[in-house]
Amino acid sequence: MDTRFALVGLVHLMLLGIGGWLLVIDARTHRLPDRIVLPTLAGLLLLALVDALATGDRAPSIRALLGMIVLGGFYALLRLLSRSGMGGGDVKLAAVIGLVLAWHGWTALAVGAASAFVLGALYALGLMALRRADRTTRIAFGPWMIVGAVLGVLAV
Repeated sequence: MDTRFALVGLVHLMLLGIGGWLLVIDARTHRLPDRIVLPTLAGLLLLALVDALATGDRAPSIRALLGMIVLGGFYALLRLLSRSGMGGGDVKLAAVIGLVLAWHGWTALAVGAASAFVLGALYALGLMALRRADRTTRIAFGPWMIVGAVLGVLAV
């Protein structure tokens, strides 16, 4: 078995665990704790560097860094435009997700990022149709970001 394949699988299993943990926390509290998100981001940055050094192929790691900046920057812009909408935890989680998805490729990033918004919107529309929410109801977006990220990885 290829060592890189085994390590990527292990990293994805750990990310699924962290993602599941964050999904539950955000759904319950509308918070994505820095004590979980920031160490995850730091660890992934280190892994991207190790991957580039070990394989001699810097392209995936450079793409991952660009994805982190692009998706994290996009969410930061959304936060600036609507202070009551996107939270700071969402911005930091977007950096994590952007890094992971772009490491896989630009298609994974596009699918994962778009899926989060589509799934979140469908959920909100469903709640509104059931009269369990209105236009002012706060809905945790982290879970949809995480599910979207999983879809993005599966798309490649």
